[in-house]
Amino acid sequence: MRSRKLAVIDYGTGNLRSVIKAFEYLGSTVDIVNKPQDLGAVEAIIFPGQGSYDQCMGQLQRTGLDETLKTWIRNDLPFFGICLGLQVLFESSEEGQLPGLGLFEGQVVRFRLNSELKIPHMGWNRVCWNLPSDYWVRKNLDEQDQFYFVHSYRVETSDQRLIKFQTHYGQFFTSGIISSNCMATQFHPEKSQTKGLQLYRNFLENIG
Repeated sequence: MRSRKLAVIDYGTGNLRSVIKAFEYLGSTVDIVNKPQDLGAVEAIIFPGQGSYDQCMGQLQRTGLDETLKTWIRNDLPFFGICLGLQVLFESSEEGQLPGLGLFEGQVVRFRLNSELKIPHMGWNRVCWNLPSDYWVRKNLDEQDQFYFVHSYRVETSDQRLIKFQTHYGQFFTSGIISSNCMATQFHPEKSQTKGLQLYRNFLENIG
C-alpha cells in the first residue's frame, strides 16, 4: 500500500493524536487542518469526533470548514468521519440547536433504553456490515469482530443513498455509513486495536 497524504480536521475538541498515530502507522502523512486555507493537496479528509455537537458545528461555521466539507463530500472525494464525525453529516441533533451539515437525511437522537442498559453505550460491540464478504470494507473483517464505542446519541436515517452498518444495544442502531467515497463510523477504529487498523487500511486502499 502506497503512502497517502491526509488532512485531519481540528475543530478544537477532537482527540486527534490517536487518530493521527493510527494513520501514520499505516504509512500515511497527515496534515492538521483548522481552517479552509490550510487544506492543501490531500487525498482524503479524516474527521475525528469528540465533544459536543454545537461546539463542533459552531467552530466549523466560524472557520468556514462547514462549506469546505460539504463541497468535498459532494464532489465525491474520500472522507472518513468518526463518532461525532458521523453525526454532523446529518440534518440535526437532539444534543444541540445548530443544524448539521445536512449532507444526508436524518437526525441524531439520544438513546432511549430500559434501565438495565447504561448510557453512554461504552465498550466493545459487534458490527453487522450488511455487505457481501468480498466488499472492500470487509477485507479481513467479519461479522464477529468487535469495535470500541463511546456515545449517548445515535443516528436515525432512512436515506436510501446510504449503505448502513448496524450494531445492537437494546435495539439496532446505525453504527456506520458509506455513500460512495464518504465513509463514517459511530465506533472508534483508532481505539479498536487490529480490527480498527484493518478498517482504516481498507479505506486507504480504496482511495483511487
